[in-house]
Amino acid sequence: MKLFTAPLSLYGRKVEIALREKSLAYEREMVPFSQEAGYTPKHPAVLAVNPKGQVPVLYDGDLALFDSTVILEYLEDAYPEPALYPSDPAERAQCRLLELYADEILSGEVRRLMYRTEAPHPDPQTRARRTEEGRQAETAIRALYHSLAQKLSGKPFFCGDVSVADIALFVAILYAHRLGGPPLDETPALAAWYARVGARPAAAEIAEEIADADRALSPPLSP
Repeated sequence: MKLFTAPLSLYGRKVEIALREKSLAYEREMVPFSQEAGYTPKHPAVLAVNPKGQVPVLYDGDLALFDSTVILEYLEDAYPEPALYPSDPAERAQCRLLELYADEILSGEVRRLMYRTEAPHPDPQTRARRTEEGRQAETAIRALYHSLAQKLSGKPFFCGDVSVADIALFVAILYAHRLGGPPLDETPALAAWYARVGARPAAAEIAEEIADADRALSPPLSP
């Protein structure tokens, strides 16, 4: 099994945590990335599978997959133990919705903070617009944290045992933090959950790798 990913790929790191939670051995290749050029030039092995040229891409024997959600569903079907989805159909659907919440809703706001790890834009009006969008994103992220705390509702994990929902939400919040987003101090139950997931070896190892990659690849955060 071989995973093409990148040091600061949110969705690639999500797949890596799942692979490690399932104790699956895999070879990893980091595609070229810099804050200045992004993923240019695109890696040919990635382009061969994903027309968008985005990581993660997983090769398992003759099978090649892209999109983190598709990859995680495949891993669950092909390597079902330990399970990362609930067995009950309704609970499984809720788990998938929470993964979608992480990937599309929360991460959508987190992406509005990504300018903070880029070189300052030369145009003052663009810098001001990005700063204002960052403030708006922080307000939205705080509201999403409160919504997640309600969904957690006193449980240790979102879907019974640790699941794809926990992995996706953990990575999205980790990226919000690394981009200077709001802390979890207004939602202590969510903060306790985040610490609980972050203490698991799979998540802790990846979080440390992301911190190392930030030190190597990211400039100091801009306002």
